[in-house]
Amino acid sequence: MTISGIIGGILMLCGAAFLLLAGIGLVRMPDLFNRIQAGTKATTLGTLLTLAGAACLRPEWTLKLLLIGLFILLTNPISSQVLARAAHRTGTPKTAGTVDRLADDREERP
Repeated sequence: MTISGIIGGILMLCGAAFLLLAGIGLVRMPDLFNRIQAGTKATTLGTLLTLAGAACLRPEWTLKLLLIGLFILLTNPISSQVLARAAHRTGTPKTAGTVDRLADDREERP
């Protein structure tokens, strides 16, 4: 086994661990807003690590995997922000520990 194969395997294992943590976060978090954060951050990192591992194992796929990673970096945080804003506007209930910065910003405006 080559060094790139070992590095690719480690990266894919780390990516799978982050994806597992994202799944656990989706189940364990108390409200929608916390679930969105747990799901978005961990899945973005987990997917990027998995793609990097696949690029190490299959160097001929590197350009395609890089484009997929770029697409994920651009779309995943934006989509989660849009979902959180829509949930906030529809009045989705929050737990007591959830900080509502969007409501704080609206109160400061004249």
